[in-house]
Amino acid sequence: MAYLAYHFKVSPLQPGSEILIALIADFGFDTFDYSDVGFIAYINEELSTNLNFTDLKFDDFIYSYQIEKIKTINWNAEWEQNFDPVLVDDLLFIRAPFHEKNLSFKHEIVIMPKMSFGTGHHQTTRLVCKEMFSIDFYNKRVLDMGCGTGILAILSKKLGANEVIGIDIDEWSVENSVENCSVNMFPEIQIKLGNVDLLKNEFHFDIILANINKNILKKDIQYYSEKLVTKGRIFLSGFFTTDINEIKDVANINNLNFILSTNENEWAMMVFEKV
Repeated sequence: MAYLAYHFKVSPLQPGSEILIALIADFGFDTFDYSDVGFIAYINEELSTNLNFTDLKFDDFIYSYQIEKIKTINWNAEWEQNFDPVLVDDLLFIRAPFHEKNLSFKHEIVIMPKMSFGTGHHQTTRLVCKEMFSIDFYNKRVLDMGCGTGILAILSKKLGANEVIGIDIDEWSVENSVENCSVNMFPEIQIKLGNVDLLKNEFHFDIILANINKNILKKDIQYYSEKLVTKGRIFLSGFFTTDINEIKDVANINNLNFILSTNENEWAMMVFEKV
């Protein structure tokens, strides 16, 4: 699956970058990386054909962008140059194979370089990982929706989950998740290629983890709720703090009671319970 990278230059940098990211996330961009001059937004090339930014004009900041087609490159070499381990308090150490182990952390996850996305560096991944330590995963059935590199699925098993299923629409993500599950000694984690339609044939889950984006969450939350057991917990992330009330309203309609929210900078994570 080919990706395009939109290199945005924003002045002033903040809050212009946050505002622009929040708006173009609705266009199908699924990953954002900050830069010294703005940010880089990644999108599936097939979704980019009808993109139009002409109506996005602002009084408080200006922006420009250049488009780069992501080449097939040696991600091992790229990661070794640029990828630092990810730390979640003293609870979790996410590293690549070329990093040294750090025994001061309670858990470790090794991520094999495959694509440049889903490495655990994004704020939402850290938010979900941190909160997962406050929930009882022992013997639970867990769904990682939009599993990316499989970090949340792997952590679920480390926290004692019995059965874990990961689903993603991206072939690279599925391939990488399968590899990472094996590297972390959990080959039994089921990774599936597809979307929410796959849930039709699934049994209910005790815990659902969905770190995707606001629009997909709003569209699919009814299906998540249907597949969540009563008193089951669902973690939602991939949106901004300004979206919290909107997510709450949609969740409430679908029999999900708000439990808590956390945030890192402008990114938010929310936990709900099925009633």
